[in-house]
Amino acid sequence: MRVVDLLDQVRDRWAERVAHRLARGEKVRESFQDQLVRYFDLMRQAITSGDPGWLNEILDEWLEARTQTDQEDQETSLSPILGHILLSLSSVTRELLNSDDALELISAVLPVHNHALQYSSTKEAETYVRHIANDLEEARATLERLDKSKSDFISVAAHELRTPLTLIEGYSSMLQDIYPEDEDARQRVEIMLKGVDNGITRLREIIDDMIDVSLIDNNMLKLNYQPVWLNQLIGIVEQEIRVITEGRSIQLCIEEFPGYKEMIFADSERLYQAIWNILTNAVKYTPDEGKITVSGRTLPGFVEMTVTDTGIGIDPDDQARIFEKFGHLGDISLHSSSKTKFKGGGPGLGLPITKGIIEAHGGTIWVESDGYSEESCPGSTFHVLLPQRKESPDDQVNTIFSPIDDDLDYDEIKETIAKETSWQKK
Repeated sequence: MRVVDLLDQVRDRWAERVAHRLARGEKVRESFQDQLVRYFDLMRQAITSGDPGWLNEILDEWLEARTQTDQEDQETSLSPILGHILLSLSSVTRELLNSDDALELISAVLPVHNHALQYSSTKEAETYVRHIANDLEEARATLERLDKSKSDFISVAAHELRTPLTLIEGYSSMLQDIYPEDEDARQRVEIMLKGVDNGITRLREIIDDMIDVSLIDNNMLKLNYQPVWLNQLIGIVEQEIRVITEGRSIQLCIEEFPGYKEMIFADSERLYQAIWNILTNAVKYTPDEGKITVSGRTLPGFVEMTVTDTGIGIDPDDQARIFEKFGHLGDISLHSSSKTKFKGGGPGLGLPITKGIIEAHGGTIWVESDGYSEESCPGSTFHVLLPQRKESPDDQVNTIFSPIDDDLDYDEIKETIAKETSWQKK
């Protein structure tokens, strides 16, 4: 075969040329030249047989010889080496052969070279994808361990803090019975003890929140189902929170809506906690003289409650993060533990706990907002869907995290509500 004869004429100079260009040092060059001669012989066999797959064996060996660092670096591949092989072959053929023979030889080599490029690129891509997949799996496992460690820490810390807190409460109560006889001294002591009591109350709220988060994380939140009327729960929260809203000149508007006065089976204490968290969150992020509106409607199998405020809003990228534990937004250095101050902080557990409570009832919660702006105040609307249970579940007391219907598509329900809400705004 004429092309084979032409290949034999250029082989030695070609191998020497490529080895000199790609390898440094005499010993390395000699070893690499042996590899090139083998590659050349396999290329010769591929051209003779018409099957470029003859090169796969040596390409696999070269790919397997790459280090872990080479595999991580996408720019380190066999393509440059194969490019040098072809360029060196082209230059050597022009030196040793006439133009017609050189053209014939390169024309025969190109299909084999293209196969080598495509094969090595495919294999490298597969290796890189496996490497990335392994990295992602390791990262996922690490995040799971970190999340479990955080949950364990919250649980242990909350329970450990309860004991000294109880002692402080006891001694504070005892001190109240030992007032000094002097009236001025007594008043000073009363003021100090009141400050201690306020601190104890706030600390107990934080500890209780930490314990609730731990229960939710471990699927141990227990619900005591009983007849509940939303209007009664909302009314209780309204009475307690109106003092705060009036102090900041915020208008709190409670609208009657379908399902507002209907009885459902739920855990009244936990629902009260959830509604309180949503409304206090609205207060925190609504400027003075703003407005908060509670409304809702009924949907097939559900009652929907909405809490709309004229506050600073939430960026779309953060609308899922606010339901995560310690999901603070903004500059953490400006954190405030106040529950009622404008943009007050807290530990960032209220909405995650609310989400856990609503989902434990078989419902769902999400937020809609056009974005974040302290100037224009686009506001936010929190949606709460609760199942319209007309009787207690079969396992009535102490039901643990049991949505009433695993087949319900909450995303589809939310999308439908969003479309209807958008149409109503227009």
